[in-house]
Amino acid sequence: MDLCFSPASSTEGGAYKLLELPPDLCKLIENAIATLTPLRQVSQKIVPMHKLLINFFSLKIKGQSGEDAVLCTANKTFAVRSVALSNSVLVVTPPPDASSVDFEDDAVVIRDQVTEILELTPAVPKLHTLNVKLRGGEYDGDDDDDDTSETTAETFTYDDALQSIQASDVELDRGLKDRHILNINGDWTLSGFHNTIDLGSGQLRPIAPTYLDRLLELFLTVLIALSLSHQSASVEALSSSLADDHEVPRSISTQVMSWFGEIKDGKWKMDVSALVKEVGLGILRHHRHEPISHDELIPKWKSLVGDTFESEVDLGLLSGNYLTSVNDPENLTYFPASALPVEAARRFADLFLTRTRWKGKDISPFLADIAVDSKERDKLLLRFARATTDAGGVWYTARTQYSG
Repeated sequence: MDLCFSPASSTEGGAYKLLELPPDLCKLIENAIATLTPLRQVSQKIVPMHKLLINFFSLKIKGQSGEDAVLCTANKTFAVRSVALSNSVLVVTPPPDASSVDFEDDAVVIRDQVTEILELTPAVPKLHTLNVKLRGGEYDGDDDDDDTSETTAETFTYDDALQSIQASDVELDRGLKDRHILNINGDWTLSGFHNTIDLGSGQLRPIAPTYLDRLLELFLTVLIALSLSHQSASVEALSSSLADDHEVPRSISTQVMSWFGEIKDGKWKMDVSALVKEVGLGILRHHRHEPISHDELIPKWKSLVGDTFESEVDLGLLSGNYLTSVNDPENLTYFPASALPVEAARRFADLFLTRTRWKGKDISPFLADIAVDSKERDKLLLRFARATTDAGGVWYTARTQYSG
């Protein structure tokens, strides 16, 4: 074997990077190559068909200036970090076609020298930046849905989010749904193939909580008035009634329906737990400073959801959104995890400023959105908290003081 340097070695130096793939991602790529199937179709069957055409291999490096880069597949986000190698690695290839006459038949060309590899680890998508991008642009129903309304926020579209938010497409769509963010004036449709909302490039705007509370109450009222089943309600009938009688744009009501259930073949199947939970949060939001008693919350909650769904009312649905009083555990105060810092050290600092010690089952819901899984959550507890055991069970206290 004849080992030679590339004639373009001066320009190719530093042009190659080695990327170490996790087993599941490696298998995904191997399967896609073997079957000539786009990665989007292999990794997530519910991705709308038009998205399969964006590119064959859905691997994207995302990151703005000042951000750590992430790699996104169709449905997962991975942190990218550089790991130094103890020994240099040579990148070698057969001779380039243009210069093959200059090499022996068995020649191998050294193209570059690599002293590090890029390592991928599963990461939580950085959806919190949506809160910053969309601040000041809440939709409260007073805007004209057919015209671009004036808000204090800059226009930020779905296409902008796809490009700048460090999350996979599936995670971004899920994040928009979970955060109740509307696509205003976008060319969105109901996908007949997957029965999902196909978002266009309209302006993204979070719905005002008070307006969402009103819409959910209207949904429940109209279902009864039209004698519609919550398991198979006509989207046309429901959206028409809301538009004609309550001036709710059809595009808005249909998007909200998709947040709280499944739309298929023109029918809406309500996700009862999700809707009942949101109604409960609507009550709890008014008690950020003044607590509400358990005995006051539950009857009021049941009254709002009505007889049909009152059996679904359960305080566990509100986990991660409230604190109980230390002196009176029957009193609840609104304390949403979504309002806490996303950086782990600051998250724990805020939690331990709120309470000097926590039980594991109480603190876990406030860590769910900054940990990929329970294993990662336990690592965070080990790093930032100290566990002690007494007659009351296992308690967590601050390991160190956080100076900011």
